[in-house]
Amino acid sequence: MDTLSLSVNAVSYTVAAELSATDDPFNAPIRNIAPWNFTILAVLMFMVTSLSLSENFLVMFVTFKYKQLRQPLNYIIVNLAIADFLVSLTGGVISFLTNARGYFFLGKWACVLEGFAVTFFGIVALWSLAVLSFERFFVICRPLGNIRLQPKHAILGLLFVWTFSFIWTFPPVLGWNRYTISKIGTTCEPDWYSTNMIDHSYIITFFATCFILPLGVIFFCYGKLLRKLKKVSHGRLATARKPERQVTRMVVVMIVAFMVGWTPYAAFSILVTVYPSIELDPRLASIPAFFSKTAAVYNPIIYVFMNKQFRKCLIQLFSGIGTIPDGNLNQTSERPGITAESQTGEMSVIATRIPIGGTMLPRSDDSPTDCGSFAQFPIPENKVCPI
Repeated sequence: MDTLSLSVNAVSYTVAAELSATDDPFNAPIRNIAPWNFTILAVLMFMVTSLSLSENFLVMFVTFKYKQLRQPLNYIIVNLAIADFLVSLTGGVISFLTNARGYFFLGKWACVLEGFAVTFFGIVALWSLAVLSFERFFVICRPLGNIRLQPKHAILGLLFVWTFSFIWTFPPVLGWNRYTISKIGTTCEPDWYSTNMIDHSYIITFFATCFILPLGVIFFCYGKLLRKLKKVSHGRLATARKPERQVTRMVVVMIVAFMVGWTPYAAFSILVTVYPSIELDPRLASIPAFFSKTAAVYNPIIYVFMNKQFRKCLIQLFSGIGTIPDGNLNQTSERPGITAESQTGEMSVIATRIPIGGTMLPRSDDSPTDCGSFAQFPIPENKVCPI
C-alpha cells in the first residue's frame, strides 16, 4: 500500500491512508460491519447495564439498611451483587459508549483497563457462585461436624474469591497473554486468537481455574446437598419436604443459569484457542461475550429476589407494610437449639432439622433439644428478614 501511494498522486495516497485507518478499531468502525449492528448492541447494553446496576444496587442497599440480613451466609451474596455491579459499571458502561460510537474510541489504555476489569469482576462473580454453593453445602451437610458457619469463615471465603480471581486475571497485564480488542472492535478481552504457545498456556490455565474448577465445586456441593435433602424427605421428618422442594427448584435454576450464562463464552474461548485461524463473523464472535454480561441481571433475581424473606424486607422498604424488628438476632436464642444460623433462610431451616449423623431422632418434649431434634423449628418469617 505504501508503494502504491508513492507511485501515484497525492489523492490516491489519502484514500489509501483512510482505508488503512478503517482497519484500526481504535480510530474508526470496522468497514465490513454496518452501523445498525452497533446501534443494536448499544441499545442492548444500555438495557442490560441499567437493569444490572439497579438490581445489584438495590441488593446492597437493602442489606445495608436491614441488619437482619447481614448474616454470614449472606456475605457472599452481597459480594456477588458487588461484583456484578462493578462488571456493569465498567464493562457495561464502556460497551454502551463504544457501541454507540461504533468503535473503541477511548484508546488502548482504556482497552486494557476494560478487559482486565470485566474479566476480573466477572471471575469474582463466577467464583462467588461456587463459594455460595460450598457454604450452603457446609451449612446443610455439615462436613466438619459441629463446626458452624461463622463470620470469620465467610470473610475467609471473600478473601479467597478476590485473591484467587486477581491471581488469574492480572497476568495478561504483565505479558502472559494480553488484553486486546475483540473482533467486533468495541470490547476488549484476553487474546484468544494468539498462536503463541505461551499465550495458549495461559488460556488453558485460565479456563481450568476459572471455569472448570468453579463448575466442579458447584456440581459437587449441590449434588451432595440434594442427596442430603432427599434422604431427609424420605425419613420421618415430613415437615422438611416443602423446604426441600423449594431448595431443589432453586438449585436447578442456579445450575442452569450458570451454564447458560458462561458456557457459550467458555466454549467460544476454547474453540478459538484451539483453532486460532478459524474464520468467524465478528458479529457472531461477539455474542458469547455480550451474553455472559447478562448474568449480572439474572443473578440478583435468582439468588435474592426469589427469596421470600428478602422480598419482605424489600416490601417494607418501599411500602412500609409489615414490621421488621431492630432487636438482636439472638433475641430468641433462649429457645433450645435456636441460633442465629437457623435464621438464615430455607437452607438453614432444613439444616436445623438434620442431625449430624444423618439419622432421624425421636422428638422429646421433656428434654432439651440438640442440633438434630424436631423441636428446632425455624423462627417465623415475619420475625426477621434473612436470606
